[in-house]
Amino acid sequence: MEAVNLKKKQCKIVVAVDESAESMYALSWCLSNLISQATINTLVLLYVKPPPPVYSSLDVAGFIFSGDMIRALEAYGNDLVNSVMGRAEDICGKFSSNIKVDRIVGSGDARDVICNIVDKIKADTLVMGSHGYGFFK
Repeated sequence: MEAVNLKKKQCKIVVAVDESAESMYALSWCLSNLISQATINTLVLLYVKPPPPVYSSLDVAGFIFSGDMIRALEAYGNDLVNSVMGRAEDICGKFSSNIKVDRIVGSGDARDVICNIVDKIKADTLVMGSHGYGFFK
């Protein structure tokens, strides 16, 4: 009699999330259509912040940026990350408990960051919202 290999396959899915309804729809679609009970699922929520602007004490338009203003902008960015990730985790909570959810927050050009993260963590699948661009755009 042959031994049956009961070890489940590992499946790593990256979902790029942002403030848009499209990204939350893509996450819901992913959870409904790509998660299998036959696999051990790791869902990676990836949020990419734009690169931090470099401020001198006087910008091009002649405005002076104080340290308080820069800190306020950074705090706003962190609040935005937490808000998006919180919404995404709420959606995940409505689906199967057979999912491990990880968070990754990158900074820079979204195209480069998403490609680099998918390659680095060796994801099986990448899911992104269309932002209304459609297939050819």
